[in-house]
Amino acid sequence: MSLFGRELEQKQLAELIDGVRDRGGALLVRGEAGVGKSALLAEVGALSGTSRMRVLATSGAESEEHLPYAGLHQLLHPIRAGIDGLPGAQRDALGAALGLADGAVPEVYLVGLATLNLLSEAAADAPLVLIAEDVHWLDRSSAEVLAFVARRLESEPIVLIATVRDGVRSRLEEAGLPSMRVERLPEDAAAELLDAVAPGLAPAVRSRVLNEAAGNPLALTELPAAVASLGGTDPVLPAVLPLTARLEAAFTARVAGLPAETRTSLLIAALNDSGSLAETLDATGWALRTEAGVAVLAPSVDARLIELSADTLTFRHPLMRSAIPQAAQAGEVQRAHRALAETLSGQPDRRAWHRAGATAGTDEGVAAELELAADRAQRRGGVAAAVAALRQAARLSEAPSRRAERLLRAADLAVESGRRDVVDQLLGEVARLELSARQRAQATWIRGSFDDGMREDTAGPLELAGLAESVAADGDLELAARILWGAGMRCFWIEPGPAARHGILTVADRLPIDGRDPGMVAISAYVAPIERGRAVLTALGELAGGAGADPQVARFLGSAALQVGAFDLSARFSAAALPGLRAQGRLGLLTRALAVQAWSCVRLGDLVTALPAAEEAGRLGEETNQPFMHGLARAVQAEIAALRGDYQQAKVLAAAAEQVGLAAGARPVLATVQMARGLAALGEGRYPDAFAELRRMHDPADPAYQLALRCYAIAELADAAIRSDQADSMREIVRELETFALSTSSPALHIGLRYVRAVLAEGDDAEELFRAALAAELTGWPLERGRVRLAFGEWLRRRRRVAESRPHLRAARETFDALGLIAWSERARAELRAAGEASPRRGPDARDQLTAHELSIAQLAADGLTNREIGQRLYLSHRTVSTHLHRIFPKLGVSSRADLASALRLEMTYTDGVT
Repeated sequence: MSLFGRELEQKQLAELIDGVRDRGGALLVRGEAGVGKSALLAEVGALSGTSRMRVLATSGAESEEHLPYAGLHQLLHPIRAGIDGLPGAQRDALGAALGLADGAVPEVYLVGLATLNLLSEAAADAPLVLIAEDVHWLDRSSAEVLAFVARRLESEPIVLIATVRDGVRSRLEEAGLPSMRVERLPEDAAAELLDAVAPGLAPAVRSRVLNEAAGNPLALTELPAAVASLGGTDPVLPAVLPLTARLEAAFTARVAGLPAETRTSLLIAALNDSGSLAETLDATGWALRTEAGVAVLAPSVDARLIELSADTLTFRHPLMRSAIPQAAQAGEVQRAHRALAETLSGQPDRRAWHRAGATAGTDEGVAAELELAADRAQRRGGVAAAVAALRQAARLSEAPSRRAERLLRAADLAVESGRRDVVDQLLGEVARLELSARQRAQATWIRGSFDDGMREDTAGPLELAGLAESVAADGDLELAARILWGAGMRCFWIEPGPAARHGILTVADRLPIDGRDPGMVAISAYVAPIERGRAVLTALGELAGGAGADPQVARFLGSAALQVGAFDLSARFSAAALPGLRAQGRLGLLTRALAVQAWSCVRLGDLVTALPAAEEAGRLGEETNQPFMHGLARAVQAEIAALRGDYQQAKVLAAAAEQVGLAAGARPVLATVQMARGLAALGEGRYPDAFAELRRMHDPADPAYQLALRCYAIAELADAAIRSDQADSMREIVRELETFALSTSSPALHIGLRYVRAVLAEGDDAEELFRAALAAELTGWPLERGRVRLAFGEWLRRRRRVAESRPHLRAARETFDALGLIAWSERARAELRAAGEASPRRGPDARDQLTAHELSIAQLAADGLTNREIGQRLYLSHRTVSTHLHRIFPKLGVSSRADLASALRLEMTYTDGVT
């Protein structure tokens, strides 16, 4: 039957399908139950068939939400043979997720990459149309994978079309995909549809059905039969009920007229978390104590409730499936679950769930089975499924202590899956139980696990430190270390004050954990970057040799190095962590390592590394639901834009990052925003504004104040102070920082102070101070060396020592040109002109032609990586990488990847003209 009143929707879907060979994509089809979303997707399937495209489909079912990767298994089953051709880690991850192989817990993003590449290979033979119905009922793991894939289809001949019901949350909705809303039919189309499905209705009945259906196609299709069964013209149901309830009741009324054995079989089918016809018949036979054949279901087929194929039973609409258990008596539902449990003895996970459904009170045996099911789900990477199983196990637990343990474990896992709403619900249940001291500590820790503990209702750093100490006293050092790490992280994002910092250090020193443990080193760096700076740097030096073996260790050390201003080390440690985190699919931690790398490399002047790292950190921060890391990455991008002379873009990015930071007072984000604004103001010659922006970082009452980061932008502050008659105010800040320098060997702080002493010096003392600054160890700090040379050259020229100034100014110009610091290279050129020397005009850097994402791909290709290897690094398909390279080559004026290295070399070329 053709669709009525859906011409615009059909046209939009047809255009999406027709364009798949040129551009892939995803579309969410939204609407209320019964509005015709599935009918539209059926049209898509028919259209794809005529266009010689392959259709892969999956459908979410409420009864399958607890089965990890059930939806993904359904989608990929027709192309599962291709899994063997995937790279090893991806093959193992996807195989383990789908239950096809044993293996370690796969990260959902690694499963996502494997799925993307499997689909990409399949699409090489024929474009793919992926249809996912009722994604709001997909298991969480499958939804996560589909969201991951949907974001990466632009360069693939693949289209994903998914339906989602109004008022129900779906992970795909959170992915920011384009959407199409399907509304109820207008009056004329509704009347046309009704006349087509139920011709010859009496005028009064026809009017009543049109009124009741209110343009909902499913209601228009189903209500006439319900009216006819009543033999009259009265309303089917009271009109005060919502349409969905009226439809469910209509289906229930249709079921009520079926034979008893058919109703039993239909209830079992509705509760079965599989569409297997054989399973439903076996369970029906157990329930009826007699063999059941397909004939038992024939009346429900005649009533247009289900459809049967050779081995599958399908409900004609999800509302039918949900209405049947809702209308059944509790005892009937329990017996149906029991029947399914008895016939699924070879499938322990499904059997456990049905045993739970058959249990009215508590049952420790069933609870234990569910806990084992949770263990298996967790091993497969189905964290959300494990949470659901533990929650059900808690309900069935006989002892309150076991109930609390299972709820707390579920809450801890829910943090990992990013479900704050679920965590709050679980902790609400925990709060009603009598807890041990350890359980109270764990609940407090879990509550603050989102957003690095920035929520108002979470424990403060000092309270967390006390909890860590009490947990350690009970013998759980692993949990104690986790809680103390949380306390340290809070000291980075907020300012707890010196008393709290001292209290956390006291607890850390008491814990029986080696002070050279990477986690403990990082805690010291976060809590006391100045006071413990020298000790942290010593530990970093001792640990540097083995950091690359464990990406988590390297990440800890990179974070610690950033806190104490060792940006050369933090960039190195972070770079060492990235390959392992990528290989493991730990995109949440990868985001943090990339943000640290980007922040550090900007301070070093290495924009070539910082630019793609910041772009990827920002993108992944959004994808992994880490708003503060997303904000920090955007603030770093604002810094980069300011240094490259794109001041308008710097302002836009800084404003976006500030919104994130202000929402919860995230000081590192706000401090970095002020750095970016100060740099932009310096580049534009707005020196009073630059001083005001950067000065905020040193005001304890300002939300941009951050104990460590304020120490690492003093050179810029001094430049602004000198040019805005604020030298005396600058000296006040320097006096405080000089006291800090007595406690820490922080490279960034000492480099900055040497520079500031020189530029603030009066009289001839400045020359000696400039030479001391240049004589210091600046290997790996090219930006700082260039800054000193520029300032020294300026000082010499202003004292009419022009010949002596030129080598310094020339070296500064060449350094800034090579680093791509446009504003500063122009400043050096201006000084050289004043010194009587013309400079070559800065030729366009080939890298300036690329986006940050393209630059990352080009650099990896220049390093000799294949498209597949690049795809594995950046979580893209190799075909997407190929598409990007075809765009990159003409931008750089090269014809092959062999020429990329020379096009991206750091050395600058100059035109023949002079400025």
